[in-house]
Amino acid sequence: MTKENNLPQKSAHKILSVGGSIIIPKTGFDVGFLKKFRELILDRIKKGDKFVLVVGGGATCRQYQNAAHAVARLSDAKLDWLGCASTWFNAEFVRLLLENYAYERIMVDPNKKIKTNKPIIVAGAWKPGSSTDRAAVLWAKTFNAIEVINLSNIDYVYDKDPNKFSNAKKIEKISWKNFRKDIVGYKWVPGENVPFDPIASGLAEKSGLKVVIMNGKNLVEVKRVLEGKKFKGTIII
Repeated sequence: MTKENNLPQKSAHKILSVGGSIIIPKTGFDVGFLKKFRELILDRIKKGDKFVLVVGGGATCRQYQNAAHAVARLSDAKLDWLGCASTWFNAEFVRLLLENYAYERIMVDPNKKIKTNKPIIVAGAWKPGSSTDRAAVLWAKTFNAIEVINLSNIDYVYDKDPNKFSNAKKIEKISWKNFRKDIVGYKWVPGENVPFDPIASGLAEKSGLKVVIMNGKNLVEVKRVLEGKKFKGTIII
């Protein structure tokens, strides 16, 4: 297996699942990064790309969920609704950063194809039972895309948590069957921090979708994947 992977870009719309940890990390906004991320997206638009940006809740989501559950012992469904709301707010923030190029409002229902001359559609979570990863998979289906690029805060998926295990091994390519069995499992837990949520993984496997998981903070590598070049990250097929 090579150190870098290559994923062909064939769809008109590139579906990016943008982790909340990329937009609003625990340490607070990184304005310098946000400027560079915006510049990269606008540069790709000038070259003819179109995007659906599905924005996650990240640490903001988990902080609200943890506090609410500690106080009121909310059900999983209600925790999910709270998580959805956090993604909508984050998505509106991203939409405003790209306002002149983005559709006029954030989208929630990924089954609704938008007719617009704007090159960017910004979306959040859809409904309880999964994360924005599921929404990204459904947006890919709606726009006949063959892949989802998941911008996370990790360079690769690992066989176990590299923060806890020094012998954790990076995974550059893995089947959906093994990814679900060995990495994320089959059950959704609100606020759970996994590389790609179990429900979305099941849908992606069923539809034959490719998913890339890569470090969204590394804009050099993000640019490479958007250009269809070799990049560092994990491919799930």
